[in-house]
Parts: sequence; structure tokens; C-alpha cells
Amino acid sequence: MNNYWKFGLLMGAIVGTLAWLAVGGISQTSTYYKTVKELNSMSDQGKQMRLRVGGDIAPNSITRDGRIVKFTLVQDDARINVVYEGIDPLPDTFKDGALALADGKLQNGTFHANKIQAKCASKYEQKPTTSKPVGAHATT
Repeated sequence: MNNYWKFGLLMGAIVGTLAWLAVGGISQTSTYYKTVKELNSMSDQGKQMRLRVGGDIAPNSITRDGRIVKFTLVQDDARINVVYEGIDPLPDTFKDGALALADGKLQNGTFHANKIQAKCASKYEQKPTTSKPVGAHATT
């Protein structure tokens, strides 16, 4: 009976440790999506959280300096400057006017991103369909 208690305590400790690690990992990797306007109006406490912001890349705002890429995100009438210093290469669709999502933190009015996702809206639109003229017959 003594061995069963030891085994039970050991299994309880292992399961407890795994649960603690899982909860800690989830809370550290959680990211909140904010609009550019919401991000600009956040309090100091909210600025310490990991955030995701999305918007269109402003025309002629992309500048590259080695691995550092700076650009401006625009959403409606709000703008925010973004600095990307990540190790991953930027996607091919990262260009002026593309929709971009940036993950990172807001520091001193500039969003410091460590991950960028970009999509060119026109590339993924459905092709326009052409209607057949009246009187056209299908051939078999």
C-alpha cells in the first residue's frame, strides 16, 4: 500500500507540473487584436501586452536598413509607425497598399513587431465572370 501512495503522489506532481507549464505557456503566447485607432488610444498598462494590429501599408512608407524594416500602417484615418526587426524574411506580398498584420508591442508610440503577415487583396479576389450573349448556343 505504501508504494501505491508514492506512485500516486509522483503522478500528481507530474500532472500538476504539466498543467502549470501549459497554463503558463498559453498566457505568455496570447495575443490581442487591436485596430490602429484602439492601439493609439491605449493606456500604459495595455501597452505592455503582446498585441496584433492590422491595416494597409501606406504608400511609399517602407524603408529598409539591413534587417530593420520600417513602415506605416493605415486604417481609416488612423496611422501608426511600425518597426520590424524579426529574423524571418518578409512575405513576397509585403508592398505598398497590401493588408498587413503585425505582432509585437507598442513602445513610445511606435509598434515594434517581431512577426509580419501580408496579403495583397487584389491577388485573392475572384475573377470576374463573363456572361454569354443572348442567343449563344452550347455546342456538344
